Amino acid sequence: MRLDIRRPAACLILAVIISVAGWRANAQSVPTLYIYSTIDALLAGTYDGDLTIRELRAKGDFGIGTYNRIDGEMIALDGIFYRARADGSVSKASPDERTPLAYVTRFHPKRTINVETALPLSELEKWLDGRLTNLNLFYAVRIDGEFRNVSVRAVAAQVKPYNALAEVVKTQSVHDYPTTHGTLVGIRSPAFSKGIGVPGYHWHFLTQNRQHGGHVLKLILAEGTVQVEAISKIELKLPVNEAFAHADQAIDRTEETRQVEGK
Repeated sequence: MRLDIRRPAACLILAVIISVAGWRANAQSVPTLYIYSTIDALLAGTYDGDLTIRELRAKGDFGIGTYNRIDGEMIALDGIFYRARADGSVSKASPDERTPLAYVTRFHPKRTINVETALPLSELEKWLDGRLTNLNLFYAVRIDGEFRNVSVRAVAAQVKPYNALAEVVKTQSVHDYPTTHGTLVGIRSPAFSKGIGVPGYHWHFLTQNRQHGGHVLKLILAEGTVQVEAISKIELKLPVNEAFAHADQAIDRTEETRQVEGK
């Protein structure tokens, strides 16, 4: 009698393939924050990166950052990468543009909360913290609604030799909008991420018509809808250029971060 060993072997191979496919699917479904470079490198004056927007878009459709020479604030929303410039205008970034710093994710929010009470930015952040279950995770936050007393900033493109960011923001352009509808795009980073990200909330704003925006200095959320996604996995990509290699990231830049964030 001859034993047919081919069928059990085939079943085993099929089981392994299914198991690996399932593992990959689960790995891909874990919310991931893709981070290119570090906030401390940017604070030190590292304003040129090698990553293109085309490459960055493959990693996420929602997030914040800036562009080479810090020529405008990056606002990634619904898969479109916007650039808010110092003159107050907003345009779509070219796929060949490059970034020295970015934080993006594929946004699939698990929670939606309606806000019907007016909240200044600091109170809004406290209100959000009270509704997050684990402050040691990263969070992507999108808020659509009506905003009042909005102040946003951007800086003009820099030329070499670059000054540190705390010096550059002294020349920032600030634009105010008394009442407007739009979207807040935010990343909340845990305290232990200092140096890589901005601990706490980092907000960029885009008006509903996608014509104005920038880095948020202050605002009041009059009413709106908050969408939140907790992120338990990060993918960190560091530049391999000379500027990053020589950036001094050994010193504590906490005070510089406060100045740059406008807090």
